[in-house]
Amino acid sequence: MRRGPAAVGARARPAAVLRPATRAGRGGLLDRYPHLIFPAPSVAALLAVMVFPSLFNLYISLTEWFAASAARPEFVGLANYVRLVTEDEVFPAAIGRTLYFTLLAVGSQILLGLGIALVLHREFRGQALVRSAFLLPTMATPTAIALVWVLIYHPTLGVLNYTLTVVGLAPQEWLARSQLVIPSLALVDTWQYTPFVALVLVAGLAAMPLEPFESARVDGAGPWQVFWYITLPLLRPTLVVAALFRVIDSLKVFDTIYVMTQGGPGRASETLNLYAFRTAFEYFHVGYGASLSLSLVLLVFLVSAALVRLRRAGESG
Repeated sequence: MRRGPAAVGARARPAAVLRPATRAGRGGLLDRYPHLIFPAPSVAALLAVMVFPSLFNLYISLTEWFAASAARPEFVGLANYVRLVTEDEVFPAAIGRTLYFTLLAVGSQILLGLGIALVLHREFRGQALVRSAFLLPTMATPTAIALVWVLIYHPTLGVLNYTLTVVGLAPQEWLARSQLVIPSLALVDTWQYTPFVALVLVAGLAAMPLEPFESARVDGAGPWQVFWYITLPLLRPTLVVAALFRVIDSLKVFDTIYVMTQGGPGRASETLNLYAFRTAFEYFHVGYGASLSLSLVLLVFLVSAALVRLRRAGESG
């Protein structure tokens, strides 16, 4: 019996409809689980680079391990942490120096960065060039900058003491006096990272709405009133973000201090990060050094959490 075209089309249509479904059903794992397969290399790299070293460091902090001997690590539980709190007199002093350095460096960077951001936010000829040139200190490595500032701070050959003698002031031993070493190191950190803070604040200023400023000008508000009651409250979340970035970096600063003073004179500039490094890799008490490094992580977490809470309080208020 001869079938018409309509019958043939009706017979062929189900096969055409079912073919894509059959192909999808026979698809591989890549078709069925792309949301798991594509992120897998990144997750594996993250586990290898961050999670495993962190867990291993946690394990080492629970052991007594003197790396200069052939003895294996001995599990001691929380004994290293108990020693931190009850016996180690250097530990609280190292925390104090770390917080002192962070307060000086970040406080100076926020104040200077805010002033510079207000200047850079204004329209002037060559604004883009000035902003680009302003980033130059942040592009150099901290080690190179530290070596340059060692020469600047040199007691006899340094340009800073030469400038003091020219204006009739007595030269200073910037890195050799315990009273001056932390402020001197904070000045180096401020010089390098104030441009970063300033540009973050410039971005915050550019994102502000114009209506409050226009209303304030119409009401006759002066420049100081506009800054204090409008600019500063609107810029508060950006200020907290910039401070958060810089606080995290300042709490764990290592390279600048190690290159310039190695914690000296004595222990006057030995921050918590440097103390943990020297304990583990110079004195070879690896287990105790690991517990010191985790205490630094805890300190960074607590300070960061306080700043994040401050930012949320500012947004809700």
